[in-house]
Amino acid sequence: MTTAIATITDKVRNAFDFTIDRFPLSGPDNMKTSVYGLFRSDNQEHVGKVVSKDYVPHTTDDVLALVDAASEAFDGTQSVDCFFKHGHHVSVSPSADYRREIYGQSDNVFPRIVLKGSYNGRGFSAHMGYYRDLCQNLAMLNQVEGVSVSIRHSSNLRSRMDELVQTFGVLKESWASLTDVIQHLQSREVRMAEFMDQVYGSPEDDASKKKVTTHKNRTKEIWNRLNAERFRSGRPVMDGDRVSAWEAFNAVQGYVQHKKQGDIFARAMVASGDAHVKRAESLVMALTV
Repeated sequence: MTTAIATITDKVRNAFDFTIDRFPLSGPDNMKTSVYGLFRSDNQEHVGKVVSKDYVPHTTDDVLALVDAASEAFDGTQSVDCFFKHGHHVSVSPSADYRREIYGQSDNVFPRIVLKGSYNGRGFSAHMGYYRDLCQNLAMLNQVEGVSVSIRHSSNLRSRMDELVQTFGVLKESWASLTDVIQHLQSREVRMAEFMDQVYGSPEDDASKKKVTTHKNRTKEIWNRLNAERFRSGRPVMDGDRVSAWEAFNAVQGYVQHKKQGDIFARAMVASGDAHVKRAESLVMALTV
């Protein structure tokens, strides 16, 4: 266990082997201002928003404290993935013992705690996400109650981080709630063609050839992804265009993820903020009310 913890700590430190430093920003003709910018020490990249002189950037040690807390809540961590974009992002993978079977033996979900340390004013947050082995994607259902906790960046950030750590036990409990929702979505059907129209809309009669082509290509890719996943999971032949709401949502978020460049974690962060993925989630979550 000690070796595993050391390996995880080293991976986080190596991924974030730099500091975020605060420097005063100047106006035209070197005019003094009251605002500051945040910059990476390794490549001088500007990150986040402009801040005041009282702003204290969080550090890699702060991120590690949250990783340790998440690991402890789930009785240990198998691995972590790290990603930086205007803040620290870490995906913590607990033991495979927390696997939940959704359909057959091939469509399973595993918990992933997604930690974000932002410099855009949002502070720290922790989200309960899932890894679906069938599509090999990390994803989140952000509208499920209790799957996220957060604190805003403030002068008493360190003391508020202690409050955040204390909520990780509740976050662990949300895994059961999240998987209950997922299994409910697996039990509900949608018509895929109608679902796609609700998510993306249909081209107008006078739409340009480019828009029509884009719509056709996107529709084909999503259908291909859906059919491939149904085949791999051993699901029966489709009844018309009826599929489970779980499949429909993952077909959309999976399409968005695999159109993006980057590793699995970077793609997941892009998809979680995508307007169409959010729309797809709203549509399927309406079936759980």
